[in-house]
Amino acid sequence: MDGNGRWAKKRHLPRAMGHRAGVEAVRKTVRAARDLGLEAMTLYAFSSENWKRSEEEVSDLMGLLRHYIRNDIDEFVSNNVRLHVIGNYRALAPDIVEMIEDVLTRTKDNDGTSLAVALNYGGQDEIVRAARTVAAKVANGEVDAEAIAVEHIGEALDTAALPPLDLIIRTSGERRLSNFLLWQSAYAELYFTDTLWPDFTPEHLREALEDFRSRDRRFGGR
Repeated sequence: MDGNGRWAKKRHLPRAMGHRAGVEAVRKTVRAARDLGLEAMTLYAFSSENWKRSEEEVSDLMGLLRHYIRNDIDEFVSNNVRLHVIGNYRALAPDIVEMIEDVLTRTKDNDGTSLAVALNYGGQDEIVRAARTVAAKVANGEVDAEAIAVEHIGEALDTAALPPLDLIIRTSGERRLSNFLLWQSAYAELYFTDTLWPDFTPEHLREALEDFRSRDRRFGGR
């Protein structure tokens, strides 16, 4: 979800205003995903590299996260949305961790659209953590080192409970993955748009899905 800062700069506003506008785009997009019947959607909300930003900006982002959870939890519950969180979210502030785990508990039995939020997430870190999990099973005699397969890694990833990744949408004109779902994106389709995230609408989502439907997905088979 790129472009919050550039959106604010174009309007001569503080970066914080861009992030707030980005939250509104999140709300609209999540509702559209539900209405379109999407099985699952993952939002890259805060990367493990975002800690490098200014203390003021990080503080504002954490404040927005608190506000979003507090104000949208009832909508998740009432609309049958199930929340997942990927990344090391337990390293966040204790009150945020408590709020997240409350939402996870309250939505765990929902069977509509799954919304995964990537918090303190990095694709390389996720793969390293998964490798450690598999290594521990080898050390405990649960898995033969020579028998390690793709499935063992997949089961140890943060996304193990989610369906396979089909489409990655990257906003704001960037043309890279930026450490997002590196393992899962092996055969995902990529869609790039110059639209800044705060300007991203349900119609933009529909356009991306229409483009996806036109793709010939071969998965290396032909």
